[in-house]
Amino acid sequence: MRWHLGPANRLNAAMHTGFFLLLAASVARFVAGHGLSGATPLILVLTGALALVYAAGVLSWELLDRWRPVWLTAVIAVWLALVVAAPSFAWCAVPLFFVCLQMLRPRVMIAVVVLLTAATILAQLRIASGFDPSLVLAPIAVALMATMTFLQLDRDRRQLGEAVKELLGARVDLAQSQRLAGMMQERERLAREIHDALAQGLSSMRMLLQAAQRSWDTDPELAKAMCPARSRRRGTTSPRRAGSSKASGPRGSTPGISSRR
Repeated sequence: MRWHLGPANRLNAAMHTGFFLLLAASVARFVAGHGLSGATPLILVLTGALALVYAAGVLSWELLDRWRPVWLTAVIAVWLALVVAAPSFAWCAVPLFFVCLQMLRPRVMIAVVVLLTAATILAQLRIASGFDPSLVLAPIAVALMATMTFLQLDRDRRQLGEAVKELLGARVDLAQSQRLAGMMQERERLAREIHDALAQGLSSMRMLLQAAQRSWDTDPELAKAMCPARSRRRGTTSPRRAGSSKASGPRGSTPGISSRR
C-alpha cells in the first residue's frame, strides 16, 4: 500500500464518503424505478452486504494487514453482482478505482481498473435504448484520468521522499565536515602552542648560554649552574609533554622554564 487508508486523511475520507453516497443514490434510484417487488429485496441485501464489507475494511484497516487483497476482492465481487442485477450501481466504480490505485501494484492495478471500466460500460449499455458512444467513452475517460492523476501524485510523492533523503544526507555530511574542521582547528592550535613553547625554551637556553659565557671567567660555579643542560633538567619540558599539558590544561598556560641569572 502506498498511501494509508485512514479516516484522518481528507482525501481518503472524501472518497469513502463518495462511495457511500453513490451507493445510496444507486439503491434509491433502483427502488424508485422498480418499487419493493421483484428483484428489489435481493438488491437491498447485496447493497447492505457491500456497505458492511466496505465499512468493515475501512474501520479495521490496520488489523487486516495481509488480508487486505481478500477484502478488496470481496468488495469488487459484491459490486459486480450488483452491477449485473442493477446497472445503476456502476457509478460506484469511481471510488473503487481510488482504492485499487492505492492498494495494488501497477500491473495488477491496470488489470483491475480495466475490469471495472468494462463492467461499467456493459452496465450502461444494458439500460440504454440504443448505442450511445458517450456511454463507452465517458467511463474510459474517467478511468484514464483517475489512473494518470494517481500515478503522477505517487511519482511526485516518491520524488519528494528522495529529496528529503538527500537533504538528510547533506545535513549528515555537513555535520561531519564541521566536526573535521573543528578537529583541524584544534590541531593547529596545539601546533602553535607547542611551537611557542619550543621557541620560548630555546630563547631561554640562548639567554642562559650568553650569561654563562659572561660569567665563566669570573665565577665558573655560577656559569656551570646556569648551564642549559642543568636548567633543562630542572625547569624545561619536552615538546611531547608540553603538547599534552596544552591539550589537558587550561588554555593560555605555558610551561615554566626556571632560570637563574
